[in-house]
Amino acid sequence: MKTIRLSNTNLDLPRVIYGCWRLADDPSGHEPAHVQSKIEACLELGINAFDHADIYGDYRCERIFGDALRQSPGLRDQMTLVSKCDIALLSGNRPGHVVKHYDTSPDHISSSVERSLENLATDRLDLLLLHRPDLLMNARQTAAALDQLIREGKVRAVGVSNFTPSQIELLEAFLEAPLTVNQIELSLLQTSPLVDGSLDHCQRTALHPMAWSPLGGGRLFDADDRSAVRVCEALRTLAHSRDMDGQEDSLTQLALAWVMTLPSDPTVIIGSNRVERIEAAAAAADIVLERQEWFTLYEAALGHEVP
Repeated sequence: MKTIRLSNTNLDLPRVIYGCWRLADDPSGHEPAHVQSKIEACLELGINAFDHADIYGDYRCERIFGDALRQSPGLRDQMTLVSKCDIALLSGNRPGHVVKHYDTSPDHISSSVERSLENLATDRLDLLLLHRPDLLMNARQTAAALDQLIREGKVRAVGVSNFTPSQIELLEAFLEAPLTVNQIELSLLQTSPLVDGSLDHCQRTALHPMAWSPLGGGRLFDADDRSAVRVCEALRTLAHSRDMDGQEDSLTQLALAWVMTLPSDPTVIIGSNRVERIEAAAAAADIVLERQEWFTLYEAALGHEVP
């Protein structure tokens, strides 16, 4: 699978990344051997980057994944581990939280990373992201904490998630290490990053966009969602014109390819617990959309022709 080299690093990300937010919800269970089988299936497809956050699965998914690595430690060096911190959820697993909030204080970042390292059975995160903008972020202090983690070797590179260009520039003003990625919601059902400056900023600065929910968080195949139905009709028409079968896997591939066609070279994060769906998504990395095909799908996403 084609990979993307993150600027100012020696880290490569595959065009398709496996997102671990649903590991705790797998109806087949989350025993270490079962999780290991999914990891190995991803690796065989070239999907060697795994996206985590401390909060996923009510603070359980990192541990579930780490249990598989404890069972087979040799897998760790075959993968790129991404995790995120700063969201504080109301949870029985965090009894000190009385309100959902964000925390980019140095103490919180440091303790979150230490916990992630323990849960994931590793001595370093390849990529650490701040999960959401924190209105109380002291950029100088937050930047110092991130730089310290890199100096200690606990984190190889840093980035952000859901940040605006101005929020990125604020943090970068105090960082020694460059930010490498911005993970944003981007799909045929969420096209605002195309016009709000997020992807323009990525292309101008070589900041890499990682697209979360590239299939609309499950909305794409919702028969009661008129926008989704309209987009699926356009995807199906395109699938047939390309001699694809027009079934759900083909529509998934084209929807992911639509995101990856953008000139900022987004990677897409998928999260299915079914290996056959992971295999179908991986094939999207080989699809190249023509300009008019891309705009036909964009028109369906907008519900009208471009101005």
